[in-house]
Amino acid sequence: MSGKVFVIAEAGVNHNGDLEQAKRLIQIAVEAKADAVKFQTFNASLLATKYAEKAEYQKISSKENTQLEMLKKLELSADDHVVLMDYCKERNIQFLSTPFDHKSINLLHTLGLKIFKLPSGEITNLPYLRHVGSLGKKIIISTGMSTMNEVAAALELLVEAGTRKKDIVVLHTTTAYPCPIEEVNLLAMKTIENELGVKVGYSDHTTGIEVAIAATALGASVIEKHFTISRDLPGPDHKSSLEPEELAKMISAIRLISKALGDGQKIPSKSEMKNQLLVRKSIVAKNFIKKGEFLTENNLTVKRPGSGISPMKWEEIVGRKAVSDFEPDQIITI
Repeated sequence: MSGKVFVIAEAGVNHNGDLEQAKRLIQIAVEAKADAVKFQTFNASLLATKYAEKAEYQKISSKENTQLEMLKKLELSADDHVVLMDYCKERNIQFLSTPFDHKSINLLHTLGLKIFKLPSGEITNLPYLRHVGSLGKKIIISTGMSTMNEVAAALELLVEAGTRKKDIVVLHTTTAYPCPIEEVNLLAMKTIENELGVKVGYSDHTTGIEVAIAATALGASVIEKHFTISRDLPGPDHKSSLEPEELAKMISAIRLISKALGDGQKIPSKSEMKNQLLVRKSIVAKNFIKKGEFLTENNLTVKRPGSGISPMKWEEIVGRKAVSDFEPDQIITI
């Protein structure tokens, strides 16, 4: 998670419980040049009660009556995880998954995941945070629906449990599917960075790619974005996900913007140095000047190229005597 923007292609539950579809999602993430592809690890009965209602966007995109019914169809088994991790290793992309319960935390730990991605919904779950924090992993945590005090409290729990603060990246996000553009509040990402002293990123739930690119320009170290094979597929998250070509376009733009950010030092670049003498100016003779004549504002001017005396030394030159004759446009020497 160092050096460049770490892009997580969020497959989530867009595999619809089909292992082959999950593999296809991994291949799409590879082709788009994502750094990691992320799934979700949960035991439905440990995640939601039978009374938990579906969110409005879930009611539109899935036919099950309750969250529990919907989630049961989207579980990945422990064996599925092994298959998908091996598939990712073969294709040189990092496998990530978000655990939603203690059993899932233990599974991912046993499988050797070095980075844990924590969802917004668990940011107020004290036992969950202590469990994850005690493992000493690198942690990326989303903060949708949260106040700054809640984010600070979650960080404190993770650190107290054993995770180093420098190993935590906090993602600003708005938990709405899709997120209205006017509710993104992207500058909150910088507020988190400044007030809490942590690395930050952005988990994007808007329908386009522009906000993720803007977050990169603001200094996000991690970008996360849902993607799918097709938005026409049934399931809770497909409608608010990018399709393959869009994912690739977003990641390409992020890479370009990341390069353009540079190191922040204001110095001439290598490519512009060769133009410096051509476009800067020198003090030159405005008209014919005889040797011994005083150099004045009336017989001097400033023109390209910049190979002579800099106009910044104008006041040092005015009032001197010409050391030789100067033709019009000739660079002044002293």
